[in-house]
Amino acid sequence: MYRVLLVDDEQDEREGLIVEVDWEAMDLRIVGLAENGREALEMAERVEPDIVITDISMPFMDGLELARRLRERNPLVKVVILTGYDEFDYARQAVSLSVDEYLLKPFSAKHLTELLTRLCAQMAAEIAEREDVQQLREHYRTSLPLLQADLIATLLHRQKSAQYFVNRASQCGLELVGERYGVSVLSLHPSEDAELKLFAALNIAAEIWDDHKAGYAFMHQETVVLLFIDRLGGAAGEHLQQHALEKVVRSIHHYLRVPATIGSSRLADTLPEVKHAYEDALLALDYRLVPGTDSLIYIADVERQTEGKLRFDELKQQTLTRCLKAGTQTELEQGLQIIFREITVEHGRSDIQLYLIEVLTTVWKAAQASGEEMEDIFGAGFQLYTDLFRLPGLSEAQQKVREVCLLVQERISSGRQHVYKDIVEQALAFTKKHYADPELSIQKVCAHLHISSGYFCSIFKKEVQFTFLQYLMQIRMDEARELLRSTELKSFQIAERVGFAEPNYFSFCFKKHVGVSPKEYRRQATTASGGSLQ
Repeated sequence: MYRVLLVDDEQDEREGLIVEVDWEAMDLRIVGLAENGREALEMAERVEPDIVITDISMPFMDGLELARRLRERNPLVKVVILTGYDEFDYARQAVSLSVDEYLLKPFSAKHLTELLTRLCAQMAAEIAEREDVQQLREHYRTSLPLLQADLIATLLHRQKSAQYFVNRASQCGLELVGERYGVSVLSLHPSEDAELKLFAALNIAAEIWDDHKAGYAFMHQETVVLLFIDRLGGAAGEHLQQHALEKVVRSIHHYLRVPATIGSSRLADTLPEVKHAYEDALLALDYRLVPGTDSLIYIADVERQTEGKLRFDELKQQTLTRCLKAGTQTELEQGLQIIFREITVEHGRSDIQLYLIEVLTTVWKAAQASGEEMEDIFGAGFQLYTDLFRLPGLSEAQQKVREVCLLVQERISSGRQHVYKDIVEQALAFTKKHYADPELSIQKVCAHLHISSGYFCSIFKKEVQFTFLQYLMQIRMDEARELLRSTELKSFQIAERVGFAEPNYFSFCFKKHVGVSPKEYRRQATTASGGSLQ
């Protein structure tokens, strides 16, 4: 349902539009009524209309100026101008302002209904065009290589869930489902035309990899990366990978006459572990500098790593950091359970200590990034890591880490609320000091505070329960009432003192908010005080 804002300085016109048109039948809903362009501009910030129907001739701000300002704030809003015959030439300026429609007065409900029906169809067509499946498919087809390259880079360097990789792979034409995964990195020895030969090596490797249905080959950071997807399992899968790698090495040497070296990882059980497999493949490749090594180097042959090595990987770091900065206590507890679940009795004491140190280091970094100092939280001279080593067992160490995390989370949350309040207090002080400036705006306040307008508006309304413009108007009206009660200043002088460049608009706003005109308010205040101003 599209949202409509009606703007006309004549009450009869506004009410006529409401009752004479079947808005609901056109899937439209009136979300606001304004009496002039300036009021409409302020109201549009709150109600966020899809369509604005406005008279062209109004006090304080006419329809064309309103259209121009609306376009600056929201280029997608549709504007309909209502104009009389004598204003028709003036209304045609609307074309340059990207006004969508204009309707000549007098008009019938049928004419307006037809116009709005046409406008709604146009909006629906624009949405459909953006969502057009054929266009999306063509864009998708041309973007496919880039999407695949981006996914592979993410797979090698970022820690994401297995489901994330599977979903992304299906979207960009890759099949990543398998029993296990291996990564091998191929590097050519220096030679002339190195880039050209590396590209040729990629073609050779990709053809062999495809013939063996072994997975995918691609270029990455001046190397050829071979992603092995084991769909056989057990010894059969390992044999397939080894056979394909040996053939790649022989073929490159035969066709390109350039020595090549491949570093290969252990097979990983899940897609998120491919990141670690890539790191191990690079580590294996580094051994090519050791005399006597073969052209095909398996990390398992050169380094005796413990199976199920404890890794505080990127995904765990991200989860813990998010919980500390923006999560609830329950979310933090759940995150810590996942982190502690990795630890078993099979891991050595030193491995566990190193793992927990990495956890605490992440906590420390999260605190610092949020502007909190660990010394302020735990006291000067605290020895976080030393205290951890002195604990008698694993359960005590885990409890210590949990306590640290909860304290840091509480401090970050408290600090964030303090920041919110501090920003709002600064904004209130700045507004109270400058409310008499007719040009005072959200943008000016945000420039003073050095924050974005979107962030400011959200925290301001959350803390004050008013939008900024509502609060500014309230301050100006309060001050105007005080001046009317306590001084003999003319209405136009009071308007200038409280930030209105136009006295007539001040009178309009005052009556709208207080219920009576400034003159009547002063008369009532004088009568109530016994005939004299205090």
